[in-house]
Amino acid sequence: MRAIRSVALGAVLMASAGAAPAVAQGAEFSLGGGLTLPLSDFGDAASTGFHGLAAVSFVPSGFPVGIQIDGMFQRFGVQDAPDGFDGNFQVIQGTANAVYKFKTSEESKIRPYIIGGVGLYSFKATGDDFPDSGSETDFGINGGAGFDFKFGSVGAFVEGRFHNVFSDPSNTNFIPITVGVRLGGN
Repeated sequence: MRAIRSVALGAVLMASAGAAPAVAQGAEFSLGGGLTLPLSDFGDAASTGFHGLAAVSFVPSGFPVGIQIDGMFQRFGVQDAPDGFDGNFQVIQGTANAVYKFKTSEESKIRPYIIGGVGLYSFKATGDDFPDSGSETDFGINGGAGFDFKFGSVGAFVEGRFHNVFSDPSNTNFIPITVGVRLGGN
């Protein structure tokens, strides 16, 4: 847990150092979190989890399509675990996405968008009741939709994305529902 906090603090400090020049060029920085719903076979093993997201995106002014690079940490409980069980599933992922922001009027404070892309997903079972199982990294795809709410250079967003990870023996599927803030942008 201490290592996760150190990595998160380091990421925030690095993002802060480059934020002013990037914001001047139209980049947007996002921080968010929320619930993650495991689906299919993964849903049989894992219970509803939580996640945190950090992202940087760029959508050129006057053009509806842009890019977003994001990282997410997720943790899930174990489904039907006995009392006192110490174990969970964690996923650390990085994705590269295309973002399409729908055109709205200049006065509108709400702007819908769709997002989708590819990524790498690292899975690990952690806790005292799991032997050192190591981690597994797999390729995956994601797609979803959301809404941006703008208030000057600060905004908020709500988003849902379906993730399909090509894992063995069956694909791992989950849907994070994220609420967060965006800084910068046009």
